[in-house]
Amino acid sequence: MMDIHRILTKLPHRYPFLLVDRVLDIDLQARTIRAVKNVTVNEPCFTGHFPARPVMPGVLMLEAMAQTCALLSFETEGIALGEDQVFYFVGIDGARFKRPVEPGDQLILHAALERARAGIYRFNCKAMVGDDVACEAAIMCTMRDVG
Repeated sequence: MMDIHRILTKLPHRYPFLLVDRVLDIDLQARTIRAVKNVTVNEPCFTGHFPARPVMPGVLMLEAMAQTCALLSFETEGIALGEDQVFYFVGIDGARFKRPVEPGDQLILHAALERARAGIYRFNCKAMVGDDVACEAAIMCTMRDVG
């Protein structure tokens, strides 16, 4: 549905902080998205977290889900960020980490837009490895002018 080249036109993030590699599908009527983050051992976080047993930091899983949410918002609303706009993380509820994520894993990022009110978007999110939930959370985001 969306390859890395298209993702780069939608999100302002760049290496090493771009955490979505591909969008598998978007359902605009159901307001859902599925995306992929391929976890590789050469990512900078693994040099210190943890060198003997690399584990993806939970905050990066949450960030990957937030970036997925941003992509869903842009597609659902039919908008693109301008140079003077940012899509900010404004809240996380009920974050739970249920499985470690290691190099070689493929995170499938699921997000469903629960509501959009007064410029605040709320999503229900999960990051899966195979059939296992690695992380889940409700994520809130908003778009703001920064210029």
